[in-house]
Amino acid sequence: MKDGVNGVALAVFIFFFLAVTVMGFLAARWRKAENESLDEWGLGGRSFGTWVTWFLLGGDLYTAYTFVAVPAAIYAAGAAGFFAVPYTILVYPLIFTFLPRLWSVSHKHGYVTTSDFVRGRFGSKGLSLAVAVTGILATMPYIALQLVGIQAVLDVMGVGGGEDTNWFVKDLPLLIAFGVLAAYTYSSGLRAPALIAFVKDTLIYIVIAVAIIYIPIKLGGFDDIFAKAGEAFAQTNPATGKPRGALAPGEAGQWTYATLALGSALALFMYPHSITATLSSRSREVIRRNTTILPLYSLMLGLLALLGFMAIAAGIKVQNGQLAIPQLFETMFPDWFAGVAFAAIGIGALVPAAIMSIAAANLFTRNIYKDFIRPDATPAQETKVSKLVSLLVKVGALVFVLTMDKTVAINFQLLGGIWILQTFPALVGGLFTRWFHRWALLAGWAVGMVYGTLAAYGVASPTQKHFGGSSAEIPGIGEIGYIGLTAFVLNVVVTVVLTFVLKAAKAPEGVDETSPEDYTADAGDPGVQTELPPATAGSSH
Repeated sequence: MKDGVNGVALAVFIFFFLAVTVMGFLAARWRKAENESLDEWGLGGRSFGTWVTWFLLGGDLYTAYTFVAVPAAIYAAGAAGFFAVPYTILVYPLIFTFLPRLWSVSHKHGYVTTSDFVRGRFGSKGLSLAVAVTGILATMPYIALQLVGIQAVLDVMGVGGGEDTNWFVKDLPLLIAFGVLAAYTYSSGLRAPALIAFVKDTLIYIVIAVAIIYIPIKLGGFDDIFAKAGEAFAQTNPATGKPRGALAPGEAGQWTYATLALGSALALFMYPHSITATLSSRSREVIRRNTTILPLYSLMLGLLALLGFMAIAAGIKVQNGQLAIPQLFETMFPDWFAGVAFAAIGIGALVPAAIMSIAAANLFTRNIYKDFIRPDATPAQETKVSKLVSLLVKVGALVFVLTMDKTVAINFQLLGGIWILQTFPALVGGLFTRWFHRWALLAGWAVGMVYGTLAAYGVASPTQKHFGGSSAEIPGIGEIGYIGLTAFVLNVVVTVVLTFVLKAAKAPEGVDETSPEDYTADAGDPGVQTELPPATAGSSH
């Protein structure tokens, strides 16, 4: 690491940061409607076309944490970190089957969140509340990790001083970045990250294209890179007494690799921010097109993952693995281009953090505040509450980052993935069938949440006693697999068995406010609306 502040890199970083800040505030005027509603602030007026949605979803899913953590996982343990590549390949055929249906029914009924749909489909505020709380809990550590990504870049640039520096001076750059993010999100809503995503994704594609060509040339080619990585992984890890990693997953790790990839694919579009970006598009066809062109990001992710091997070959030594890739950029690139790379990571944190805070705020407003506190809230009141909650969510994430060890944030994000997967039966199952009983879905969700949390609590690592990972032994099989997927299977089994029992007992089922044609409706079809009219907005379903 270079001594002192890297002035050139910092200047380039600040230039791009200021540029996107201006764009964030100007976005308030972009396609702005006269009325103030949650549709306008939280979903961009449901008006985004194919390319805006593509950039928004890309900015939403491929975050600063992805940029830092995926190659960092490969830097630390080898090819096991590549699970992120097959899971993003698996996810797009999956979402092609259900996202257009969710868009259609949400557009028809003015649903803003997944919990809105679950409440309308099953007539259950309790189940809706469970989905909303799960979404908020899973999103909070995700936002915190975006701030961790910004902090990693600032550390490598030498901004804020060392560990002995006064805490306020050390964290001041992060506080400034947070303040700017909070201000333009409050002002512009979803339009701000939608506009900034163009800059963020362009920078990331440029940085990856340059890195995948320039760095291997400087390191002697991929043959040397893989040879040095293989030698490094063969060395014994003193903490475990086993090899540090492997260039290819061993037989013992195949169940872990496969279940983690599949479970992550099932969970990705359960996250509230993924759905918020989806529902902001203007037509069903936009969603279908996006599921066919989003795999371009998977290609980028595969190239990005190779940076982990390059960091080993370049001799990068860091205590915190999250610093490996920023340090690689500073070591290998000229200072001015390192600044471009750092800007890509920094802006790559701002875009998803904004969308995530908006998504969490929408869940609170529609499915807690409106359903349980103030059912007669007007659209303007909903928007005001959502704006305030989006600020509180970001403050919570900031406090989390500043007061806790970074590994805690990572562990809670892993736990969030286990939790959010438990909403899959209610959401995706509900999009295709009304057969599941609402009480059975709630019981299945509870079983999955409890099992997943307890199993994760029991996982130890060389550095901590609890929440040390997301894989554990699969009951009845004996193989090590992803806890979230095991919890999901238990969730489904409980849901199916209890549905048979409750239907046999003729337990009351809620009223379904949707109809079969709602799931294939498109913009412009008769009866399809783009926002809730005042009369509907005051109802409690």
